[in-house]
Amino acid sequence: MRVIVLPITLSPPAREDDAIELARPVKLRLGLDAEPSWIGLSEGNDVIRPGPDLRFVPGQGPQTVAPGFLAPRLFRAVRDRFAARVRAKGSGFVRRISGD
Repeated sequence: MRVIVLPITLSPPAREDDAIELARPVKLRLGLDAEPSWIGLSEGNDVIRPGPDLRFVPGQGPQTVAPGFLAPRLFRAVRDRFAARVRAKGSGFVRRISGD
């Protein structure tokens, strides 16, 4: 399995196009705190198996590696903006081999 994981941070981005802010209801639905947070778009972690960056949902199989999902519209916005940055060389990847 290969997954690209984008960080969620409490630090506001230096530039507006470096991140997408998560709405409070989205954060609460995902089990996160209510503080302002952003999904970073400047760097993705290339994860090849579950570990610190990506874990199985307890009691469920390997196809469930996230505690929740983004709404399709928000997911597409994150995916499309990150992909556009990668194509423009405005984002990079850090390879993570988790679980070692």
